[in-house]
Amino acid sequence: MMTSLVLTVIGPDKPGLVEMLAQTISENNGNWLESGMSRLAGKFAGILITQVPESHCDTLISALGKLETQGLKVIAERSENSTTATASESFTLELVGHDKPGIVRDISSALAKRGVNVERLNTELVSGSMSAELLFKATAELTAPEDLDLDTIQEDLEAIASDLMVDITLNT
Repeated sequence: MMTSLVLTVIGPDKPGLVEMLAQTISENNGNWLESGMSRLAGKFAGILITQVPESHCDTLISALGKLETQGLKVIAERSENSTTATASESFTLELVGHDKPGIVRDISSALAKRGVNVERLNTELVSGSMSAELLFKATAELTAPEDLDLDTIQEDLEAIASDLMVDITLNT
């Protein structure tokens, strides 16, 4: 029987961290499935899913814990693979506007109130093309209950967008 582990990793950014992580997983009969990793503020941070035979799970978790002596902190959580799927509709959200505190909080609050789940979220600060002002950009992959009217979400977000002075686009 295979066990899925969700791993979160963080450490000072330097060459070889991904190789060290992949080698440890491979040496313990694990299989690297999905991941998202990046350099953030001088740190290497990421999340990934690996599968390992149940008989090797504890050994892999122990080996991953030993990576901290080499600068990489790894937290491993066994995944409860839920097979209960509910009908949902997928769509994306794109946002751009002047950076200010509270953008993610306000948008995610509006989405949560309507039962919308954030599947993926990518954010970044970029220089404006016409000025040196920082622009906040976000792209999110979302799922909503199938019976939820996406026009309602659009209206909720448009009200917030004008307050935050950002542009929001929903794509189905």
